Amino acid sequence: MSLNHVRPWRNIYRRESRQIHVGSVPVGGGAPISVQTMTNTVTSDAKATIEQVLRAADAGADIVRVSVPDVDSSKALKEIVKESPVPIVADIHFHYKRGIEAAEAGAACLRINPGNIGSEAKVREVIQAARDNNCSMRIGVNAGSLEKHLLEKYGEPCPDAMVESGLDHIKILQDNDFHEFKISVKASDVFMSAAAYQQLADATDAPIHLGITEAGGLMSGTVKSAIGLGQLLWMGIGDTMRVSLSADPVEEVKMGFEILKSLGLRHRGVNIISCPSCARQGFDVIKTVETLEKRLEHVKTPMSLSIIGCVVNGPGEALMTDVGFTGGGAGSGMVYLAGKASHKMSNDQMVDHIVEEVEKRAAAIEDAAAAENGEETAQSAAE
Repeated sequence: MSLNHVRPWRNIYRRESRQIHVGSVPVGGGAPISVQTMTNTVTSDAKATIEQVLRAADAGADIVRVSVPDVDSSKALKEIVKESPVPIVADIHFHYKRGIEAAEAGAACLRINPGNIGSEAKVREVIQAARDNNCSMRIGVNAGSLEKHLLEKYGEPCPDAMVESGLDHIKILQDNDFHEFKISVKASDVFMSAAAYQQLADATDAPIHLGITEAGGLMSGTVKSAIGLGQLLWMGIGDTMRVSLSADPVEEVKMGFEILKSLGLRHRGVNIISCPSCARQGFDVIKTVETLEKRLEHVKTPMSLSIIGCVVNGPGEALMTDVGFTGGGAGSGMVYLAGKASHKMSNDQMVDHIVEEVEKRAAAIEDAAAAENGEETAQSAAE
């Protein structure tokens, strides 16, 4: 019996959208919400860009976008696509020929901005290149680069203008019998973004790419993104997302998963539940959690770990986690496994011990999943 069945108030009913593919990654149509990031290296430096793509993929990125501003970047893109373990989206602005070159270089998706890509004739050439190379597209509307006629019509960037821009561009793609597209309507203002996305979700069945653009640095940008994207995801809106930060792209991936994990929409790695600590703590909670976050970064298996400083809430939280540790005073605490009190452990040894228990639990989960998959494969073969 699923947790959501037992507790219906935890359900998120996702908006129905049609499905497209970005390379091997399905987007929309009930597929898991994919997490994206974007490289910030000079794309023409293929080696540096590939290294950053690999780091992002190792952190869990499902899709990585790279900017293609010039011919040298177009040339490097072919090597980047070849070496990348995840689909590559080519970010195209101002020059439609870069879009054509990117499609021919093997990009899985082209991101084009209606405000600066050029005339409909140029857009049609990009559409044809995408079709010829089995490449999907993203219509990427930004409040900061809306078409001149829409700014004249509305007076300033606003949700209505952003959605109209997106729908106008959808019509161009559909008039050219191209339907492998997703769409975004991003702004740096949380209210504008949320309003635009809600309006867009009612106006089209296209998959929606979520983002709060130019959100800021690691802390402020994460908070802004969590508020903006969180409320939209809670409403069931969104099929793929990027947390846009002035930070290492790996941090964008981590924050994306943290937002999805908090809503129960994706599960990857160890979810640490910990108290803020107080005078009752039986050990240094803050330092312990900081250490465990670093020590457990390599664990990709979805798991829950509770680290609570005292017995006020510790046992209750541990009942709901895979592994738990509750401070009990006198230099030791209680280790919980699968929600049950298991054994005591001294505070000075508990970090190494918790890492060991988490790794053992992760291995057991992976083994069970592999065995189940083997049984399903054997049953399918027999049928």
